Amino acid sequence: MLHDVPMRPRRSGGGLAAIRYSLQKARTAGGLAALTKRLASHNACKTCAVGMGGQHGGMRNEAGSFPEVCKKSVQAQAADMQPPLADDFPRRHDLATLERWTSRELEHAGRIGFPMLWREGASHFERVSWERALGIAADALRATTPERTFFYASGRSSNEAGFLLQCFARVFGTNNVNNCSYYCHQASSVALADAIGSGTATVVLDDLAQSDLAVVVGANPASNHPRLITQLVELRRRGGKVIVVNPYREVGLVRFRVPSDWRSMMFGSEVSDLYLQPHVGSDVALLLYWLRRVIERGATDDTYLCAHTTGWDAVRAAAMAHEADALLAACGVPRGEAEAAVELIVGARRGIMAWAMGITQHAHGVDNVQAIVNLALARGWVGRPGAGLLPIRGHSNVQGVGSVGVAPALKAEFARRLTELYGVPLPAGVGMHTLASVEAAAEGRIDAAVLLGGNLFAATPDRAWVRTALQRIGTTIYVSTKLNESHVHGRGRTHLVLPALARDEERQCTTQESMFNYVRLSDGGAPAASSEMRSEVEIIAALAKAVLPPGPLDWGVLTDHAAIRNAIARVVPGYEALATIDRTHGEFQVSGRTFHAPQFATADGRAHLRPTPPPDFAPAPGELRLMTLRSEGQFNTVVYEEEDLYRANERRDVVMMSAADAERLGVTRDSRVRVENAVGAMDVLVRIAPLPPGNLAMYYPEANVLIPRTIDPRSATPAFKSTTARIIRLDS
Repeated sequence: MLHDVPMRPRRSGGGLAAIRYSLQKARTAGGLAALTKRLASHNACKTCAVGMGGQHGGMRNEAGSFPEVCKKSVQAQAADMQPPLADDFPRRHDLATLERWTSRELEHAGRIGFPMLWREGASHFERVSWERALGIAADALRATTPERTFFYASGRSSNEAGFLLQCFARVFGTNNVNNCSYYCHQASSVALADAIGSGTATVVLDDLAQSDLAVVVGANPASNHPRLITQLVELRRRGGKVIVVNPYREVGLVRFRVPSDWRSMMFGSEVSDLYLQPHVGSDVALLLYWLRRVIERGATDDTYLCAHTTGWDAVRAAAMAHEADALLAACGVPRGEAEAAVELIVGARRGIMAWAMGITQHAHGVDNVQAIVNLALARGWVGRPGAGLLPIRGHSNVQGVGSVGVAPALKAEFARRLTELYGVPLPAGVGMHTLASVEAAAEGRIDAAVLLGGNLFAATPDRAWVRTALQRIGTTIYVSTKLNESHVHGRGRTHLVLPALARDEERQCTTQESMFNYVRLSDGGAPAASSEMRSEVEIIAALAKAVLPPGPLDWGVLTDHAAIRNAIARVVPGYEALATIDRTHGEFQVSGRTFHAPQFATADGRAHLRPTPPPDFAPAPGELRLMTLRSEGQFNTVVYEEEDLYRANERRDVVMMSAADAERLGVTRDSRVRVENAVGAMDVLVRIAPLPPGNLAMYYPEANVLIPRTIDPRSATPAFKSTTARIIRLDS
């Protein structure tokens, strides 16, 4: 139903609206005192990888700043404090009904409090015992061969659970081990590993406090990483500058009221000094224009480039071979705005380049990241205090599960140490990445899949195809805290949903790693919502014990988190301090990843530049560029609220377009249109939005109906942020 009165556009992010929302959520979580107690406990924040909490306290960052809490934290914590599903939930709601529920309705149904089973042809889930559930799961894995399975983990899981999962998979005999980073920041990991020898951020939190300039490209931290906005506000307050590059002009990246800062709350804070809106998918052209102009201005750090890098001559020649006018035409940014950015880049002694999935989720995602790296290296910004590279990661422990081996291929030193520790041969070759695993399922080549958290169905492009693909799997085994679309649409022919404890409910402490390479210790200890919920580690160990013959890994011992941490400390380079963290409570920075001197982790110790040609990405006649994005009311695939306050959308079935495109197409707000391309079609309503003409935006994951299975060939990341579509008017 349409609202008679459109939502009022916001003039800033944060502020009183965020406080009111938090108070409303507190009521649903048992009151403000109960919610505050959980948020303040010694546990790492459950949402983004900026990282909060741990032994400093739940509302503090690694610098000890207080109070540090955001709407995302409140949303996630309140959701975990829901009561469990009623005992008769499987009987009262048949599968056909659940398939019609939205992501929000599934999220707010309640915590999963008992194991559930569905078999092909059944009309309902059924409640089953843990003994029966684990027996069915173990039978499915024993009945197949390792190459016909895959194991998947989200960034919600702990380091302990992730390490144990990949150990189980590899002892079982498969490298088909992957995580959600293949759908988000794998392009960053590939490009950074090639360029500097480490696939993570080169900076720590304190570097933001020393920087002169932050360039935020293809990211919307106001909605997705609100605590990062605090850092940008403080950077500007002490005289630094912020450039934002985003096709959509996000209100929270223009102005924000930081609730924990009285000055910001009263008067508002300008977030960006300059806001550029390139065409969707054209970032390389803009970055090449900046690099060319830096060269022409004589602002490259030639001494640094000569002493500490390779490949500069080729990159310089390639940049100068592109005509400036052609680069500006490709990205659509006016010359005056592009030149204003050049002035800030040239004038900054210490700059930090930050980016998120607006850069990585393209068929040329690795090139996008490499183009950022090239510009930063040209200015000498990598390997110096207050300067560097910062991929803004999503899930709170997505970086950690990668660190502990949840990946299709282990680094050589990791594999050597793991083999030495347990004395078991590891499977040869490289396993299937995330989308390849789903493609194998579509071809009938997967008999069993173990999924530790996440929402693989909703997170995968081409929703109609992935639904069919996952439903061809023999047995799917999901370990989850709350219902999501995968549990109803992504089910195998035999389908198990097993209830897990949330991070702060764990009976033993766990660890997580932030995007700043900082490892936190979470105490757990909150009462579980249901007595049948189990630790992820306990579930994995029980399943491994039931599937595998006796061997060098004692799965009984490996239900002890301290024993797992001791193993991680012996296997994962830089994680040595994990062995004693539960006794010392000494949270730590992972060594060998951040660079405050220009000595890099590559074989030659130098940073490597590589030319990045602008991609051949342009819409055909009659088409527009299309990107997907998340709302202020969601986190990754989890939709907490249907409305998007910052974009003034009261619903999610909309297509956002510029006023110029709306006029050209003969549509207005609330006009009914069909958005279609070769992948699929959606009937939605029009919303007029601050986008450059020729560009469209729609909400993820619903708009995955339109996203092709096109991937970046180097990172295997799908192109969620750059496809094309046509608009067909439906109103008479």
